[in-house]
Amino acid sequence: HMSKPTPVQRNWENKEFNDNVKIAILKITQFLNNFDVSARYRLAKINEKLTALERKVEYVEVAFQGAQNQAQQGP
Repeated sequence: HMSKPTPVQRNWENKEFNDNVKIAILKITQFLNNFDVSARYRLAKINEKLTALERKVEYVEVAFQGAQNQAQQGP
């Protein structure tokens, strides 16, 4: 039959459990920090592309407005 764990054994098991929890928390924290850095970088790149597209749309709108005004004024 199994003997009752001694206080030293229980203490060791608790320490081992606590160490495993600590390692798991550190891994999760590292993952979240890496995810944060990656997400911020990707969002910054998307923001740059969006800004460039907005500028191009504004240019096309102005050019179209100018062409439309010329067409209305006639030759």
